[in-house]
Amino acid sequence: MQELVEEAVALDGGDPLAGWRAEFVIADPELAYLDGNSLGMPTKRAFERVEQVMRDDWAAGLIRSWDQWLDWPQAVGAELAPLIGAEPNEVVVHDSTSVNLFQLITAAVDLRPDRRVIAVDPTDFPTDRYIVESIAAACGMEVRAGFDQLDDVAVAVRSMVDYRSAEIVDVATEATRACEAGAVVVWDLSHAAGLLPVRVHEVGIDLAVGCTYKFLNGGPGAPAFTFVRADLIEQLDEPFHGWFAQTDQFAMGDTFTPRADIGRFRIGTPSILSLVAAQAGIEVSAAAGIEAIRAKSVELGRFGLRCCDALGLSTSTPRDDDRRGGHLCVHEPDARRIVAEMTEHDRVLADFREPDVVRLGCSPLTTRFADVARATIAVADRR
Repeated sequence: MQELVEEAVALDGGDPLAGWRAEFVIADPELAYLDGNSLGMPTKRAFERVEQVMRDDWAAGLIRSWDQWLDWPQAVGAELAPLIGAEPNEVVVHDSTSVNLFQLITAAVDLRPDRRVIAVDPTDFPTDRYIVESIAAACGMEVRAGFDQLDDVAVAVRSMVDYRSAEIVDVATEATRACEAGAVVVWDLSHAAGLLPVRVHEVGIDLAVGCTYKFLNGGPGAPAFTFVRADLIEQLDEPFHGWFAQTDQFAMGDTFTPRADIGRFRIGTPSILSLVAAQAGIEVSAAAGIEAIRAKSVELGRFGLRCCDALGLSTSTPRDDDRRGGHLCVHEPDARRIVAEMTEHDRVLADFREPDVVRLGCSPLTTRFADVARATIAVADRR
């Protein structure tokens, strides 16, 4: 164990991203926080910006501030776009991941009116599965478990990174296979955005959603994002015809005419304070650089796997760097108890996932190698 601690100290000493931790509000510097893949730490910029907007825009500007607030969802989307390899006019930050997913799946179904099947991984994140089931029930469609057969599938809903094991899907291969079968794919990038250089255009992603409160450190309930390839935007009729998607919003007309740009996926009044906090997190990630973030993520994963091996811990997280996302999946029969005891006694905050997973999230801008060593040692000690 001591060797692992010493190695962690050396790795932290040579970490080129170590200085970025100072950009975050860290209430307890001694806490080993291994849950940034569920909720990232708050940025100092978020504290400052939210206070500034409340004071200068809300309090002083009052209703007049909407002149600058109206386009923030697209302005913030333009800042996020390079992090996933998109163009500025292809991303909008709005509403929740669940709402955005419902929008895109429903709109994508209409692109394949001759097909009556929606495919989803039966072990995918619950909201993805539940929304697929609700849309299928409403539209009289079939839900298919898995993606082996796609030649009669209208829409396939897939996560780029598995929320339990951290396995990364071979997106380029799977996107090509779906395209050749005539299926539309809606990708969930929630465990990829802010961690991986997704490169949506290079790998063939046409439609995607994702959150900003994990690796992008946007805050609890921060708005999610929608990505639509530019040439598809006007082909999609999303189901929520809200007034913020109206071409002439303040004409208050009788007929809904959707905007021709990515703004057509907006619905109602945006949550300005949440957008401000999300923008701050996106800025920090962009400044640090997505390639550098990914490089540290790889090293954190490698070190974590070495720790697991040295401590005799069982993990299903891929060892291939190209197939591993930003967390470690450690299997223990009494995982729930272990996570609770780590929190209470070891000052290690991790995550439990059914049925037997201790999930150790490594958020590159805030996670130290010493945190990974402490967490894995704590799991081994609590078995």
